[in-house]
Amino acid sequence: MDAMEEYSHGTVIERNDLRNRTGVFRDRAHAGGVMAAMLEEYRGSDGLLLAVPAGGVPVAAVVAERLALPLDVAVVSKITLPWNTEAGYGAVAWDGTVSINHGLAARVGLGEDDIRDGVARTRRKVERRMERLRGGRSWREFGSRPLILIDDGLASGFTMMVAVAAVEATGGSRPLVAVPTAPDDTVARLAERAQKVYCANVREGRPCAVADAYQHWSVVTEEAAVEILAGLG
Repeated sequence: MDAMEEYSHGTVIERNDLRNRTGVFRDRAHAGGVMAAMLEEYRGSDGLLLAVPAGGVPVAAVVAERLALPLDVAVVSKITLPWNTEAGYGAVAWDGTVSINHGLAARVGLGEDDIRDGVARTRRKVERRMERLRGGRSWREFGSRPLILIDDGLASGFTMMVAVAAVEATGGSRPLVAVPTAPDDTVARLAERAQKVYCANVREGRPCAVADAYQHWSVVTEEAAVEILAGLG
C-alpha cells in the first residue's frame, strides 16, 4: 500500500491507489507517515505545520519528525449539537473567527439562544486548548512561509474551512491542507479555498465517516495531545 501512486489534478493531490477504500490506515501514526511521503517536497523547508487538535496532532507529529518541520497548533473547534457532540453546525477559531451553518441550524430546530450558548461554550473550549496546547503563547509572524494545516480526516470540512480563513486573518499566506481522508465533494470545496489540498484517501458518496479509513480508531484526548507535543520539544 505504501508504494506511491500519487496523482495531481488542479490543486488536489491524492493517492489514486487508496481512492474509495476503507481501513487503509492502521492508525493515526501510519496515516502521518503516508502524509509525510506526500509532503516530501517540503522536507527541511521553512514551512510550518499547523495541527488541528486534537486528532490532527498525532498525524502532524509524525510529519514533523519525518520532514524536519516545526509544528504548531491551529486551535479550531466545531460547535456541536446539544444532543450530539459528534455533529457540528459551525466552528470557532483561535482568532475569534466564528462561522455558523445557519441552514443546518434551522433544519435541526436550533434557535438564536441555542446558537449563542453553543458559540460561548465552544469559545471556552478554544481558550482552554490554546492555554493547554500552546501555553498561551502569542502567534508568531507567519510571513510568506508555506503553512500546512493538518487534521486526521474531514467529513463536511466546515471546521477546516474556518481554519483556513483564520490563518489568513492572522496574517499568513493562503495555507495548504493535508488530511489522510475526506469525501470527494469536501476536497473539491477546500481546493477552491486552500492553496493546495493533499488527501491520501479520497472517497466518493455519503455517509463518509473519518473513522472508517482507520483500522484502529479512538478519540484523541487533550491530555494525549499535550503529551505528544511535549515529546517533540
